[in-house]
Amino acid sequence: MDGNRQEGRASAPVMNLLRAVERGDVSAGEALQHLEGGSFDDLGFAKLDLHREARCGVPEAIFCQGKTVAQIQEIARRMRGRGMNLLATRASERAHRAIAKLAPDAVYCAAARTVTVKRTKHPPPRGEILVVCAGTADIPVAEEARVTAEFLDNRVRAIYDVGVAGLHRLLRFRKELRRANVVIVVAGMEGALASVVGGMVARPVIAVPTSVGYGASFNGIAPLLTMLNSCAAGVAVVNIDNGFGAGAVASLINHTGQDHAKNHRPA
Repeated sequence: MDGNRQEGRASAPVMNLLRAVERGDVSAGEALQHLEGGSFDDLGFAKLDLHREARCGVPEAIFCQGKTVAQIQEIARRMRGRGMNLLATRASERAHRAIAKLAPDAVYCAAARTVTVKRTKHPPPRGEILVVCAGTADIPVAEEARVTAEFLDNRVRAIYDVGVAGLHRLLRFRKELRRANVVIVVAGMEGALASVVGGMVARPVIAVPTSVGYGASFNGIAPLLTMLNSCAAGVAVVNIDNGFGAGAVASLINHTGQDHAKNHRPA
């Protein structure tokens, strides 16, 4: 793995510490002590994980649901002070306004209910992530997946409203489906679209059941069970309405493919 990609995997605080060790400003022992004992900021109501991106490849995100606007703003303040990229999910317009007071360049996606602030960007891997959703009502979850994957430095395309009620719409995009490195499929109702796509492509398919549907869909339980029972190989399933989780997993797959290729080039 080259130096730029390695740096892209680590959070800004870790890289700053490593550079200090390289310059001789901090000893290796002091750095180790910091990494072992200072890996989070304790805000009292929350403990901000500073090294999650370095450990896991996906940085800390703010899940806004259930948090007060003041709590969201304070977490954002700490993240900004640490030079971290910021992704807030399930965010309201009030949450966006609070974050924008700290970071005027904060971008709010109303459909996805996300707020993003990018301090550092890295070249995306060659592979593309494709987000597909069954119906227009599924777009909010699909948009959360798209925003998350783009935030994590991936090339992302989206194809919406191509569910099995009109399968000819999906078939028009066969080339796009087969070109993608990872496909995220978002569907409510009975959730059959994931199995259809899984039977068309030789790539990982991440299925996202949504809570969209009439009573017998049981707020997403029916599509969840359909996706879990898929007869198509290569289909994995995340939780109901979990666009963030799908975008994160797709990013890890997409980045891992490039990193693996770099690490296994002939000498």
